Amino acid sequence: MQRNRPRKSASPARRPPQQVRIIGGQWKRTPLAVLDAEGLRPTPDRVRETVFNWLNHLLDGAWEQVSCLDLFAGTGALGFEAASRGAARVVMVEDNAAAVRQLEATREKLKADNVDVRRGDALAAAAALASNAPQGFSLVFLDPPYHRDWLVKILPHCARLLTEGGMVYAEAEVPLDGEAPPAWMEGWKVVRADKAGMVFYHLLQRNA
Repeated sequence: MQRNRPRKSASPARRPPQQVRIIGGQWKRTPLAVLDAEGLRPTPDRVRETVFNWLNHLLDGAWEQVSCLDLFAGTGALGFEAASRGAARVVMVEDNAAAVRQLEATREKLKADNVDVRRGDALAAAAALASNAPQGFSLVFLDPPYHRDWLVKILPHCARLLTEGGMVYAEAEVPLDGEAPPAWMEGWKVVRADKAGMVFYHLLQRNA
């Protein structure tokens, strides 16, 4: 039996920053660096590709009519994807200061005049926007940290924020379209859903 020999100490190798990329539109293939920050878990490229294929079909490609709110912006992968495809307005909300600085730097680099970056708590921002500018968004992105009941707290505000026929993209650790959906899903319907690994992702609309 061969014994493990102690290895010589060495400085850890430098790794290039983890990245995701914009899938389509005018900034297609643009990389977005992923910060090493707690709770920062960007939507994978292949999931975003599926989601934006859904959206492009449901919107009939009319991105110029879309006003978008990204409440847990992180790297900005979802919001910049919408902006890249021509969304008229994208408001990104993020609580992490370093992530906000990165979002602002990316906006400046891309000259993304249709993007508005704001630092703040997602729930407080949603409540304020719902009070001051109800029914102001046709698309809301929710990719919150898991196991903190974010969706149950924030969806009621989204109901007030959405324009008629507007949609919410929601990621969760459980399916929202199962045989026994959560009680807080009352009033919402799942129009598209899929799973990637342990992540369940959905497009939601208000019931008529």
